[in-house]
Amino acid sequence: MPVKPPTRRSYGARRARQRVRALLLTSALVFGAVLSGSVLAGTAAAAPTYRFHKLGSNSDPTFNQLLGINLDGVISGYFGSGNAGHPNQGYLLHPPYNQDSFVAENFPTAVQTQVTGLNDRGVTVGFYSHTNNVNLVNENVGFYEIRGSFHAVKFPTSDNSAPPVNQLLGVNDDNVAVGFYTDSAGNSHGYTYNIGTGQFQAVTLPGKATSNTGTAINNDGDVAGFATADGAAEAFLLQSNGHLKVLKFPGADSTQAFGVNDSDEVVGQYTVGTAIHGFTWTPTQGFATVDDPGGVGTTTINGVDDFGELVGFYTDSAGNVDGMLATPVTP
Repeated sequence: MPVKPPTRRSYGARRARQRVRALLLTSALVFGAVLSGSVLAGTAAAAPTYRFHKLGSNSDPTFNQLLGINLDGVISGYFGSGNAGHPNQGYLLHPPYNQDSFVAENFPTAVQTQVTGLNDRGVTVGFYSHTNNVNLVNENVGFYEIRGSFHAVKFPTSDNSAPPVNQLLGVNDDNVAVGFYTDSAGNSHGYTYNIGTGQFQAVTLPGKATSNTGTAINNDGDVAGFATADGAAEAFLLQSNGHLKVLKFPGADSTQAFGVNDSDEVVGQYTVGTAIHGFTWTPTQGFATVDDPGGVGTTTINGVDDFGELVGFYTDSAGNVDGMLATPVTP
């Protein structure tokens, strides 16, 4: 059955709609972060109330990941695990979210494509590969698509991994994309890319992190992502004024941020042992756990819009990876 989409508001109302709801939990200081900056966490409580919807293409009911959502409710994602003979195939999913709502989006000549992010003005970003190798080691090239035209994006460096890896993971309404490349030592380096000017800018963080990945950017230019040092991952929100917020879910072994909206609501995943849990975080209310009921301990939240709607994926009891839309239930 099609999922009834939530009522949409106009694009022009975006800026007036700040802090549409509070999400639990007062923040508190913690110490020992791999990054230098404001270190924020809190004692996690029960998650906000959401209505969960399983969404995915029937082209591959065993593997779907939903990665981004815009104000029109359009969702970016892909099906296919990436295993040999099972390549990633990108798509956009439009309301009312039935099988007729899927629109394939794959980089021309590519064997694999993931559509990782989109904005409210029709621009999508992602990455592609010309191979689908058994060992899952493939060249990745970032791309953006605008008005039906695809463009490859590679960070200008001679210090690339082998094979090279470039991925674009998010884009805002100013057509500034964010992503990363991998160097010859295997470390990730976040960067932004201005689609209009073709200019790159490195995402730089204070502290001892050896690797950072930019995953999302909002319309204020705030970048979310995660950094690693000594094998530990911590999420961050780097605001456009240079202020850094380090986000570590209380008691977690690692925390990774994958999405951010214009209210600086950050979403992602944290791990405790082998369990993976989705989370949301807001500057005023801190962390809250979000697990799809069909995938408790296997849930990742990858995108959030300004309505507080979440997209991501989880692994169900049959071992399938299912796409997920979570819509907040308001009083």
